[in-house]
Amino acid sequence: MGEDGPVTSASQRPDGHPPVTRLIATDLDGTLLRDDKSVSERTVAALAAAEEAGIEVFFVTGRPARWMDVVSDHVHGHGLAICANGAAVVDLHDDGRIIEVRGLARSAALAVVRALREAAPGTSFAVELTTGIHYEPHYPPFFQDPGATVAVAEKLLHEEPGAHAAPVLKLLAHHPELSPDEFLVLARSAAGEYGSITRSSPTALLEVSGPGVSKASTLAMCCAERGISADEVVAFGDMPNDVEMLSWAGTSYAMGNAHPDVIAAASGRTVANNEDGVAVIIEHILADRRPPAPDPAADTDRA
Repeated sequence: MGEDGPVTSASQRPDGHPPVTRLIATDLDGTLLRDDKSVSERTVAALAAAEEAGIEVFFVTGRPARWMDVVSDHVHGHGLAICANGAAVVDLHDDGRIIEVRGLARSAALAVVRALREAAPGTSFAVELTTGIHYEPHYPPFFQDPGATVAVAEKLLHEEPGAHAAPVLKLLAHHPELSPDEFLVLARSAAGEYGSITRSSPTALLEVSGPGVSKASTLAMCCAERGISADEVVAFGDMPNDVEMLSWAGTSYAMGNAHPDVIAAASGRTVANNEDGVAVIIEHILADRRPPAPDPAADTDRA
């Protein structure tokens, strides 16, 4: 790998030319963000330059809307983000207001809970609602949400007849002993019929969305609304929850720190998140769009 260059090049159209990039879709943790959760000055400049060139930027993440403060200061003309692995479309210009929900039915979430309690004893659960997260007593949350309810998943997912309960964005399942990939394979086998199961954490923490809900399917929906085709999208990611998005996009890059499944799914590879891998590719994209500099020798020949 070159110091700043991708390992593999962008995809080509049948005419031999690279597709025109109209939208950049980037994951956050492990991708756009450095390990300290900061956005580098180089990356901020690259995102701004992309939007100035007329390229839309979508942040596409497993994070809920309330954890989007890491990039809210770097939103320019475009302010939409896809959160919770595709379960919510969020307006970052409006304090993270959720404008579209693709939820997980409570009955399906309960079916996943039952299946994983049987297949992987010791699993604990959290429930991410549009209004916040709630979790079981033994679930290790990333953040201590002060308004969270602590109770068993069956109680958290119970819905009174006729009640208007907040939509479930995703169910989270944690196992204290299984390896992350082992837990993912087991869960998909035991409960995959009830929802889309993936992971983005380095620990054995799984994320369950509604059937067919993923970063890819929601990004495809948003692009269709804008008349943008898959081959006009460049996507970036590092973990299994990015695989579908990277496979769908016409051009995609796995980060230098990416999971092996992500490397296999992407059409290219860039340097690691701590080396500003997203910015490196955006700079290449913008450089390729600029007209060539005039040749002084050619001007002399015409004189």
